[in-house]
Amino acid sequence: MAEPMSEPKPPSPFLQFALQLAGVAAAEIMPRFQHVDARMKADGTPVTEADLEAERVMRELIQARYPDHGIMGEEHPERSSQSEFTWVLDPIDGTASFTLGIPTFGTLVALLKNGHPILGVINLPALKETIYAELGYGCWYLNKMGELVQQHVSQVNTLKNAYLSTTGLYNTDIDPKDDLNPFMMGDLIRKAGRFRFVGDCLQHALVARGLLDAALDPAMHPWDNAAIIPCILEAGGTVSDGSGSTDNIVFSKSLLSSATPELHAEILSVINP
Repeated sequence: MAEPMSEPKPPSPFLQFALQLAGVAAAEIMPRFQHVDARMKADGTPVTEADLEAERVMRELIQARYPDHGIMGEEHPERSSQSEFTWVLDPIDGTASFTLGIPTFGTLVALLKNGHPILGVINLPALKETIYAELGYGCWYLNKMGELVQQHVSQVNTLKNAYLSTTGLYNTDIDPKDDLNPFMMGDLIRKAGRFRFVGDCLQHALVARGLLDAALDPAMHPWDNAAIIPCILEAGGTVSDGSGSTDNIVFSKSLLSSATPELHAEILSVINP
């Protein structure tokens, strides 16, 4: 849960720059919000002009400030580099919500060092809220009033007392499609104390803030994962893929964030019987 804190130490230049990137993305996104023309990509997911332009301006800033850094994003080809640093961008996480005029989408900005996320920004421009973290710096929440508060996960450690969320039912026993090992979402919903569909990066931000106790996303990509991971860890939480692995987690195809190791283990035992 959030608790009053003194002002944090000044963010590193990298974190300051990540927050700047989220801001320039918002300047491209918000004028287009609720005025959306979407088309479907080859993978069946929607994309809008806001997605493309927000990532473009972020890339331009990175190339100007850190020309030797790599860049990986959802909407444009990866820019490889010999540098130990790679920026990972998702201009609109939750494009489906964005196209419907629902304000729960977010912009994700992360920085990898040798493949490991060292900072993450979850900006919710329509809600005017930002959650961000850097390893060793803590997880922080900036609200629309300009108040900055350090964040901590809840202390819930049993599934029967937990408030859970998921983005969707794909790749689960309810909607397995082509997944050969679907997560047992039906069992998880029945055993959870409370459950609702929140979705996308917002649900993991709520875990970091101590408002939800765990969140599962059964289909993820590096640009979805990278910013979330530091926020959960710096808030004191636990994160892995849906099978419990933390190896190369940025590239995991699913993501589970939980308040406590005990709750995390119990959820894993239910969804992977």
